[in-house]
Amino acid sequence: MEPQAGQEMSRSELALEGLQPDRLLRWDPEHWRLAEGWAPVVEGFLSSSAGLRLASFIRERLAVGAKIYPPRPFRALELTPLPSVRAVVLGQDPYHGAGQAEGLAFSVRTGVKLPPSLRNIFKELGCVADEQPVTGSLVDWARRGVLLLNASLTVEDGQPGSHAKKGWEVLTDALLAEVAARASPCVYMLWGAHAQAKSTLIEQTAAHHGREALVLQANHPSPLSASRPPIPFLGCGHFALARDWLAERGYPGIF
Repeated sequence: MEPQAGQEMSRSELALEGLQPDRLLRWDPEHWRLAEGWAPVVEGFLSSSAGLRLASFIRERLAVGAKIYPPRPFRALELTPLPSVRAVVLGQDPYHGAGQAEGLAFSVRTGVKLPPSLRNIFKELGCVADEQPVTGSLVDWARRGVLLLNASLTVEDGQPGSHAKKGWEVLTDALLAEVAARASPCVYMLWGAHAQAKSTLIEQTAAHHGREALVLQANHPSPLSASRPPIPFLGCGHFALARDWLAERGYPGIF
């Protein structure tokens, strides 16, 4: 696997970004780029029984013409080196519409209309009305140390959850455990029951390794739950809490 030498992209790399397909064309993870720190976990997974089953499943789906998103499933691991992780935002699976998913939780490609959940995330961040960001891409967050990780890293067109429980969760749990064991300080934003189910793994691993971890939990930012109890997402104050906690420890400006 090719490591990513740095976080800044050259002009040629930016040009290539515009030529990227909008779907996964082949299962070839041995040649997907990884930033510093991720290779041992990823390579261990790919050679495991769970990794081999996942590879077989995705190859079979591609062979019958399934449209699988995103084109680069390891994008979060390309852009955010393990030593740079200062925050984790955990999603469930990629967006399942054509041209939306770019391999980062809750993020959409530049030029794509903001999905409702992302719109609520920006509201909570404080970006409203004229201050609304011009793009829904969260690549800048990823480059600043926010690991935007989905529990499943692929999905089929129009079928949310279609690649859940196919093996991805084994890898993403291992990645979360690696972050909890090594990243300090680190904020974990767990929105919705699916993400909150990872709180024990994170807290116990961080405590075992003596790492500073701030685990923040609220409802999912989807309009169906963002304003409902028990912990409404809108008004939860997670971004302010994360900013202050990280700044006190010498890491301002992550969000």
